[in-house]
Amino acid sequence: MALYKTLIFQQTTKVLIWKIEESISNLREGISLSENSSTRLQSMKSELHQKGFLSIRHLLKEVGYSDFDLMYDEFGKPHLKDGKFISITHSYTFSGIIISEISPVGIDIEKQREKILKIAPKFTPFEEYKTIANADALVRKLTIVWGAKESLYKIYGKKKLLFLHHIFIEDFLFESTKTTGEIRYDGKVSQHAISFLEFEGFTCVFAFSASHSKNQI
Repeated sequence: MALYKTLIFQQTTKVLIWKIEESISNLREGISLSENSSTRLQSMKSELHQKGFLSIRHLLKEVGYSDFDLMYDEFGKPHLKDGKFISITHSYTFSGIIISEISPVGIDIEKQREKILKIAPKFTPFEEYKTIANADALVRKLTIVWGAKESLYKIYGKKKLLFLHHIFIEDFLFESTKTTGEIRYDGKVSQHAISFLEFEGFTCVFAFSASHSKNQI
């Protein structure tokens, strides 16, 4: 099995990343699925999605949970039965989870692709990044911004948020591996700390509530 990376912050928050190299039959070994999860798995037409779904269950097992400990609310946001906070992501050959004992969290893994250049104006003020002349650097930067906004969207956990109008990411340097973001919606503002890392052409971004993150990131 392929646990790719583990990050631990202040013993209260863990990020685990899995590199999906196994067959579906191998991923089925060593885990148990609830009846609902088995039905969901069988309904997935994409082998890529099936592998992502199963690898997430292996990540849960790595930190002492099983599929039976995971539940979803009416908005599709995952929760753990013991009350800890969790967020889930998978993209192509990588999947990841973040679990925190103290605050809501969000995580997103994205493959770095030039396609993001076409959709960038839909999720961020694109003119802010026109000074980046290097195409690869622009793809990397926009992928981090997208992942950050996706992570904050997952923290909010409800519909109606618009990436362009309600979620804002502070500019950052690649070498800093962190930034901050805000959700501004319905007259309220919430601040969040964001960290990111890049590996094998992928970007992983995860976010915490700012009030609990000063000594974590």
